Amino acid sequence: MSMSRRLRLGVNIDHVATIRNARGGTHPDPVRAALLAAAAGADGITAHLREDRRHISDDDIARLSHEIVLPLNLEMAATAEMLAIAVRHRPHAACIVPEKREEVTTEGGLDVRRGADRLAPTVAALQDAGIRVSLFIEPNPEDLDAAKGLGAPVVELHTGAFCEAWGRDSAGEDAQRELRRLQDAAAHAAALGLECHAGHGIGFDTVAPVAAIPTIVELNIGHFLVGEAIFVGFEAAIWRMRALMDRASA
Repeated sequence: MSMSRRLRLGVNIDHVATIRNARGGTHPDPVRAALLAAAAGADGITAHLREDRRHISDDDIARLSHEIVLPLNLEMAATAEMLAIAVRHRPHAACIVPEKREEVTTEGGLDVRRGADRLAPTVAALQDAGIRVSLFIEPNPEDLDAAKGLGAPVVELHTGAFCEAWGRDSAGEDAQRELRRLQDAAAHAAALGLECHAGHGIGFDTVAPVAAIPTIVELNIGHFLVGEAIFVGFEAAIWRMRALMDRASA
């Protein structure tokens, strides 16, 4: 058996667009950020086209689809409008996320158990278009079972609760409980035959415990990297994250 694995890094560029939109215009350009991410060792680019267009725009998605060589992962709500956009641009993957207009950021995973009937047509339509479907869910076995039932090949575990608990006290009971939840969920995903990704709130201090989970194959990280770029540059932030991931997953 190989002594190490290549853990993929998806870089989310949403908050480059947030800075641009703060005063309008074209700078900073999220497509330029995507190209820099590729040069710095990213394996994919993630962008969330929200219904209110608060950061990434339709034009950003069109340009990303044509100008980057890395796989594009489109985060989207399960709406008719977003489905039409996804089918038009045919990104490599689409991650279905919950979306509430009043939220500052995605607050949790999809309710795949109660929302299965609503999600099923979107999952099927994306797959019919040749788009790899991922479901953003809480690290619970019941949600994983429901995701498997919907026919999605990939799940992304919401790491927000873990990152918050770890940031308060990495040795504390809450942090250790949340880490076990992620470990157990990732193992359960593998047992179900699901490809397991993880993301939300991950930074330099929280990436290693998640990257060390053997059945997680991809991390999606954005806001922290864009924030860190202010101090050290975008490529340097990604290089360091890549190195921490590689060390932990070896």
